[in-house]
Amino acid sequence: MNSQWIAFQTLVRKEVARILRIWTQTLLPPLVTQTLYFIIFGKFIGSQVGPIHGISYMSFLVPGLVMMAVINSAYSNVVSSFFGAKFQRNIEEMLVAPMHEWVIVAGYICTGIMRGIVVGILVFLVSCFFTHPAIDHIGIVIMFIILTAAVFSLAGLINGIFAKNFDEVAMFQNFILVPLIYLGGIFYSILKLPVFWQNVSKLNPLLYMVNGFRFGFFGFCDVSVIFSAGLLIFLTLVLWQVNIWLLKNGIGIKN
Repeated sequence: MNSQWIAFQTLVRKEVARILRIWTQTLLPPLVTQTLYFIIFGKFIGSQVGPIHGISYMSFLVPGLVMMAVINSAYSNVVSSFFGAKFQRNIEEMLVAPMHEWVIVAGYICTGIMRGIVVGILVFLVSCFFTHPAIDHIGIVIMFIILTAAVFSLAGLINGIFAKNFDEVAMFQNFILVPLIYLGGIFYSILKLPVFWQNVSKLNPLLYMVNGFRFGFFGFCDVSVIFSAGLLIFLTLVLWQVNIWLLKNGIGIKN
């Protein structure tokens, strides 16, 4: 067990060093992007939009934009790092080493969560220059940010396992993740939509992540907070088992 702990620490240390070494690529871009969202949507467009659930549109945006940054950072950190290890054939060193599959998964996921949380905090600090967001339930905020980062770190690892080239790395993010993000209630409340589109929106898992996180800030939510938390826990457990199974069977790695 001690050797597995050492292996886990080594993997995490290596990944953290990578994140800090290229901070202009891992930490800075989300800040620039989210700042532009605050300016364009919050200031320019938001001035034409009335309050939502009794709060200003700028404040309404904060949880959604923080969550968007967390999702993108956690996902891209793991998929890029793992695929890079595959591409450079460094992954073989871990496979031949006496490391359990859960150690590999846990190492990548922990660093994905770390980067997601750090970027989320930085974006939240940036939002303080535009509005004064309040946090009603800090425990719910922490729970949702950790679980969401875990889900998308695990999803990024699956993408990294199956990807055979850099185009396939970007394919999921461009054609699946981005549409889900923009249709996940970040910029609007689904209660403003017709009933049909409300029901369609409820098929999007990101809706529950964003709204659960928003509940932690303002105490209101378009969907059930309990269901949202349960869905995140379920997705985390399922994706964890899928990653363990893929690594044990060498799918996407040995062939």
